[in-house]
Amino acid sequence: MNTAIVWFRSDLRLADNRALSKALHMAERVLPLYIHAPGEDDGWAMGSASRWWLHHSLSALDVSVRRLGSRLIIRHGPSLEVLRQLILETGAQYIVWNRVYEPPAIARDKAIKESLRADGLLVESFNSALLYEPWEVSRSNGEPYKVFTPYWKAVQNRGLEHSILPLPPSLPPVSTGVASLAVESLDLLPKIAWDGGFRETWQPGEEGALSQLQEFVDSALGGYAVERDRPDHAGTSRLAPHLHFGELGPRQIVWAIRTRLASGGQSGAESFVRELGWREFAHHLLFHFPHTTESPLNERFVSFPWSEPRAEPMQAWQRGKTGIPLVDAGLRELWHSGWMHNRVRMVVASFLVKNLRIHWLEGARWFWDTLLDADLANNTLGWQWVAGCGADAAPYFRIFNPVLQGERFDPDGDYVRRWVPELARLPARFIHQPWQAPAAILKSCGVTLGLDYPYPIVDLKASREQALEAFKHLQC
Repeated sequence: MNTAIVWFRSDLRLADNRALSKALHMAERVLPLYIHAPGEDDGWAMGSASRWWLHHSLSALDVSVRRLGSRLIIRHGPSLEVLRQLILETGAQYIVWNRVYEPPAIARDKAIKESLRADGLLVESFNSALLYEPWEVSRSNGEPYKVFTPYWKAVQNRGLEHSILPLPPSLPPVSTGVASLAVESLDLLPKIAWDGGFRETWQPGEEGALSQLQEFVDSALGGYAVERDRPDHAGTSRLAPHLHFGELGPRQIVWAIRTRLASGGQSGAESFVRELGWREFAHHLLFHFPHTTESPLNERFVSFPWSEPRAEPMQAWQRGKTGIPLVDAGLRELWHSGWMHNRVRMVVASFLVKNLRIHWLEGARWFWDTLLDADLANNTLGWQWVAGCGADAAPYFRIFNPVLQGERFDPDGDYVRRWVPELARLPARFIHQPWQAPAAILKSCGVTLGLDYPYPIVDLKASREQALEAFKHLQC
């Protein structure tokens, strides 16, 4: 009886899973396998928030696999050693997986594929994470794109319509003799229970992903083009963690949107699919420029005069105590829920790298540890875009003013009131700049600046001018 191993990684779903589908077609016995190998992450080990999600996503995947008649095999150790041991135990002749695109994972997978093929095994990998592979879209001269708009046009010209694979009706049982670790043994959950906000906000797993997708398509897609910029409204998809862990694929999302459009127009569809394009672009860039996880794509920024490292401003930023309400609201939302609205991500990132002039890598590492959707490609693109040192980056003179951003996109202050409750009683005209409120209003609202809420840790106007001066030297 021929046997296949399906090596699950960032594809923790059963529907539209190309590796699983091929294994079911090729073999009579199929072993679903997850290998916990944190030592293979090469400097970007999974952060605390992502570890929480992984625990619950693996648990959900095991439930789904058991529902179809099988069970998830979990092992710990170097990936090649674990695979060889399981091959020895089961006599598996066929090993399949869906590709991942982080630089160390690409190198590892290539070495594993070559080694197992040298052993005489059949090894194949597939794309279940992207609309197109990073190497499938290129400029006419064969070089990679560095600007989003022409890249996205090229993707659209290739077509966004892809067929998706259905959920398999059943899975072959796995012998009781094949040992597996319990998810709990991977020690992914926090020792101190700081994850209450995560539990009340999210449902990790394929079922939760499909439910969230359906809710978004039905209730928020139509207004997405406008509502996506409003952190005070529930206008975004909140699909990023599900996408990152592969509980849902981009082809499934496009399929669901197209199906919805067929039954009634939704004006936000094009805008949302374009956001999927940015995700594709991020993976395109990371594949072609793997050094950008640590270094700027624009080499002129190597000599940029970042501020000397100081713990106080960085800690104030991390804890949401900068004295700038929109910035603080975003960082508190992040700490509580493991997620931050994308408009606010740009604002808090701009404040860190341009007003405080703290190196973008410091912000990237904080997001990496605290975001449930911490994705190396997206994180790298986002921070280098805001810093001005990446592909298609914001120009050096674009410095988000958090007060104006708050007044425009949180006009009634509802977002700030939720996450910075000490300011909740302030009238809307002062909630984004409480230092401008008359003393009598502050007193009547129960706010004492410097006691209940901090004064700004930096002057927005002066720090903007200093940043512009520093950036101008790069243009010479």
